[in-house]
Amino acid sequence: MPPIRVAVLGATGYSALELIKLLLRPPQAEITAVTSRQEGQLPLSSVHQSLAGKTNLKLEDLTPAQVAERADCVFACLPHGVTTSVVPQYRAAGCKVIDLSADYRLKDPAVYEKWYGEKHGDPGRLGEAVYGLPELFRPQIPSAALIANPGCYPTTSILALAPLLKAGLIESSGIIIDAKSGVSGAGRAPKQNFLYCECNESISAYGVGKHRHTPEIEQVLGTSAGLDVSVIFTPHLTPMDRGILATAYSVAKRQLTDAQVLAVLREFYAAESFVTVVDHLPATKDVAHTNMTHITARVVKDRIITVSCLDNLIKGASGAAVQNFNLIYGFDETTALL
Repeated sequence: MPPIRVAVLGATGYSALELIKLLLRPPQAEITAVTSRQEGQLPLSSVHQSLAGKTNLKLEDLTPAQVAERADCVFACLPHGVTTSVVPQYRAAGCKVIDLSADYRLKDPAVYEKWYGEKHGDPGRLGEAVYGLPELFRPQIPSAALIANPGCYPTTSILALAPLLKAGLIESSGIIIDAKSGVSGAGRAPKQNFLYCECNESISAYGVGKHRHTPEIEQVLGTSAGLDVSVIFTPHLTPMDRGILATAYSVAKRQLTDAQVLAVLREFYAAESFVTVVDHLPATKDVAHTNMTHITARVVKDRIITVSCLDNLIKGASGAAVQNFNLIYGFDETTALL
């Protein structure tokens, strides 16, 4: 089988860099185009200097038609609201699309408009998109032509809570998620509050009560468990490069022990390569630069507290995208990721 020709749109960001590193590993993928509207036709390694000597690719400002001539699969690392303007053209040309933005994650265009403050640019295709979290939706992914790659905060939170909801151990309302992310989660574009002097030696909450990942978490947990799920989600910016740690507080439906909750989590993820249920309290350094998620749980009074962590740029973005790519094209799901 010849390698699958792939293109990376918006190739100058942090997630795109991690994605390109992963795609350069296996012989199953051949990167045929990397695009950027801002940088001109520069060598990719001049923007991502860690790629020096590893690729001769150049950044190009290409139309969807030009990309489609070169690629079978497109990874869209574009800002939200931009991907919807090009996906119809890629799908019409027969390209499969793995979208790392938030454009196709929410199923209801009204919910998208409420949380993102603008109308959805391609509402008719929301029903076509498959949410690309293999641990929950693996059967639907191989036949998908459009993958909505999950957000990094939602992945961390959903993986910790979905097994408990499906097992009926916790109430579906009153869930509180306190999550902390490294600065790379805000992207590479310079912004004042992400400057070194602003965020070093400081931690701050943001998006309280209005963060856009809230409806994504509720939707996916609800779909997975077959329930209406309500969460309060509060993210925090922490002075580290990468990583997410989420602590979720949920109400137990009955008296449980730590061992019983951990057993449910371990059974749920027994066959998964990229989720490990641990006895200790995990830390972001444990999973940095990997596609792994570490999860644990504790019972405190009438609450179940889950703690989960992952690398926001890999399992929270590019690693999950490669998992989805592998499933779509029939490769071992762990290819390039272990």
